[in-house]
Amino acid sequence: MLVFGINCCLSPADDDFMARRWELHFHDAAAVLLRDGQVVAAVEQERLNRVKHTTAFAGQAMRACLDTTGLRLSDVDRIAFFFGEHYTDRELFQHYVTDHSLPLAGSRELLAARVREHFDVDLPDTAFAFVRHHVAHAYSAYPQSGYSDALVVVMDGAGEDNAISVYTANGSTVDLLSTHEISRSLGMFYLAGTRLLGYGLGDEYKVMGLAPHGDPATYRAVFGSLFELRGDGHFLLDHTGMHPAFTAAGFRPRRRGTAFTQAHRDFAAGLQQTVETIAWHVISHWQRATGHRRLALAGGVAQNCTLNGRLLRGGLFDDVFVHPAAHDAGAALGAAMKVHADTAGSVPRSRIRQVFWGPPLPRREDTVRLLRRYRRFVTVTRSAQVERDTAALLAEGKVVGWVQGRSEFGPRALGNRSILADPRPAANQDRVNRMIKQRESYRPFAPSVQAESLRDYFEFPAEASTPDFMVFTVPVRQDRRELLGAVTHVDGSARVHAVDRRVNERYWRLLEEFEALTGVPVLLNTSFNNHAEPIVDSVADALRCFLTTQLDHLVVDDLIVSKLDHSEADLCALAPALVPAVRLRAERTSAGGTRHVIAFTHVGGGQVELDQPTHQVLSRADGNSSLHQLGVRPGSAVLARVRALWQDRYLDLTPPQP
Repeated sequence: MLVFGINCCLSPADDDFMARRWELHFHDAAAVLLRDGQVVAAVEQERLNRVKHTTAFAGQAMRACLDTTGLRLSDVDRIAFFFGEHYTDRELFQHYVTDHSLPLAGSRELLAARVREHFDVDLPDTAFAFVRHHVAHAYSAYPQSGYSDALVVVMDGAGEDNAISVYTANGSTVDLLSTHEISRSLGMFYLAGTRLLGYGLGDEYKVMGLAPHGDPATYRAVFGSLFELRGDGHFLLDHTGMHPAFTAAGFRPRRRGTAFTQAHRDFAAGLQQTVETIAWHVISHWQRATGHRRLALAGGVAQNCTLNGRLLRGGLFDDVFVHPAAHDAGAALGAAMKVHADTAGSVPRSRIRQVFWGPPLPRREDTVRLLRRYRRFVTVTRSAQVERDTAALLAEGKVVGWVQGRSEFGPRALGNRSILADPRPAANQDRVNRMIKQRESYRPFAPSVQAESLRDYFEFPAEASTPDFMVFTVPVRQDRRELLGAVTHVDGSARVHAVDRRVNERYWRLLEEFEALTGVPVLLNTSFNNHAEPIVDSVADALRCFLTTQLDHLVVDDLIVSKLDHSEADLCALAPALVPAVRLRAERTSAGGTRHVIAFTHVGGGQVELDQPTHQVLSRADGNSSLHQLGVRPGSAVLARVRALWQDRYLDLTPPQP
């Protein structure tokens, strides 16, 4: 049986009205294809349309899954959506009441229409299934934990009418124990705090990284006024009262792009501690009530690796499984898993060790053909011992983009789409943050370590399963912290990723070769992207990131790519083209004039005002006419602006096709 699970909006591409209405819903669009309950392909839509946290219909992701497996949509038995039908229809019709321009259509009709647009296929109503959101999350975590029984906890911003759902799972049975309504949402509480720090939806992990720089005691009383712990795992929480409470306390919100004060750091620490306190209260109660010694976690809050580390090391459980796609992309998996379970009559339980479910690399000759088009910018060498040669580069202090095999599913780079560096020099943290990721200097990086050496470097419980997925923050061993200066956070912790040879042999061998040169089987590992884009998926994505950052080398399969010194004349030989999600737009000013902007078309997308010369060049950009042909010259202000727009992913620059 073949089942697609999808997470996305159902509105048409030219009018994403569902995303406009529900900010907390439909983000991180994805498609997952199951065969008899086992994942055969999965990819997040953002990897393909290059829009971070995209809400777009997951048609490209579905197509990629089919292409990867050689299947057709007509081979698929069911398509499972990650929200309940009654709930989605209820919310749609409330929107229709206020927006009379929208045609009246239910969620099933919208889903069928989107499939028809992307695949030119009319599917019967019986092909579509709808799964309640928290049920979908639960069915992503429990089956793939491999546990025979577990406490299953889903925590997020909002799923239908609940923000926390607790289940007891035994064998193939998953039963609901308790729910907490959206007014007690830990996800929305954390988001409210995230906004006070100048960030927004999807930036919560940045606040988690900031928290160890602060003192939670500073605002403990203010945070304490916003919640109350009660018996039987219940609690009260006032996330809507956060802003007035901190205004009264004299706290000044941070504006995006400005420096953090110590008050901001202390606020982040207090926010993190509050969420940990409440989550521990709920989960510890249900552990005592059920006696389960194993925990499976999913939902957006389950991406809080500091909380996960506390649960792992806190003595409540012998083992904890956090799904590597705990966010809403994982709900696409869970929706498909639930439909399979209902049809087959059982839950297929087996522990996953890897999530290399995305599109594979092309044939080597196709990669070489692409790289040769950039011969003014790069050289390419095929390596007979790519792990040894790459390890030598890393030991020399180089920072390397590493692209291998099928891409990872979920928000973590696990050794197939990674940026790698030597974990020892503390200066590498700032270097990678500033020169490559182009992000805040305080943010930590994760270490990848050979699984055999995990506990030699990190305080990881002896009885717990290997941390394959970079979801637990644990202490670095005291005697290793100075050695691992680039991956040890300010509080002595690290978000550890253990690499088992049986799971990812090439990456394990790279660690082996690095240890042979340095004595340390650890690498700094961060996602292969810059500040403006999702993790790279294709070779073209990786090359674009390589050319627009200060990465030293790019390794694709067994090809080592190095940069050449190039002139601005070489840059002018490239052809500009707007990326698919961007448009040029004219806007009226308050003075009655016109200004030109380049803007992303998706909800919440950024925009940049253009001067007249740059606008004229981009209005004629067709992807084949070079900048030189469009009148751009070396040293010009237009060239500088075009380069900046390339770095920020508003446009692409490629060699013109022959």
